[in-house]
Amino acid sequence: MARFGLLALNQGNWNGTQIVNSNYFAVATNTSQNLNLAYGYMWWLNGKNSYRLPQTQFQFNGTLIPNAPSDMYCALGRDDQKIYVVPSKKLVIIRLGDPADGSNFALSNFDNELWSKINAVTN
Repeated sequence: MARFGLLALNQGNWNGTQIVNSNYFAVATNTSQNLNLAYGYMWWLNGKNSYRLPQTQFQFNGTLIPNAPSDMYCALGRDDQKIYVVPSKKLVIIRLGDPADGSNFALSNFDNELWSKINAVTN
């Protein structure tokens, strides 16, 4: 997962070799449709005005993870598995383990708490 996050951070480039077309990553990490502004091609996008979560028809106002950088995009997997990519900080964070708050489909209370703690030590 970390290597995939680094590949995404570097827009498909791995040690000087372009493995995936960089244009794909530019498109994948931007809004892909009007229904959910915070969703690209398999990436969740922070910094948008609203978002929808999987398996719900509700639209939530505000950013996906308020405490996270607005340029962050992430893979939010089953059981709270995560890949966070923050281009402005050249940062990739991976989260493995048990779900933070039981079963969920994307976000948990872990996400915003994590970024609150990261901000406390980096700002």
